[in-house]
Amino acid sequence: MREKVQAVLETIRPHLQRDGGDVELVDVSADGVVTVRLTGACKGCPISQVTLKNAVEKTILKELPEIRSVQAA
Repeated sequence: MREKVQAVLETIRPHLQRDGGDVELVDVSADGVVTVRLTGACKGCPISQVTLKNAVEKTILKELPEIRSVQAA
């Protein structure tokens, strides 16, 4: 499952990098919770939670319905 999540993150990464940010996979739990860390410009951005939910989580849940949620580390 970790490899599948990483593959989805690779599709999201260019969009974040365009604005100076990035995303790093921290963990995928057995119960379907993905933990990621936003880095670069995304790390301290006031709308990082919006990015996490509207870009990262939405894309992962669309591609991998077995994932329940995405949270920040």
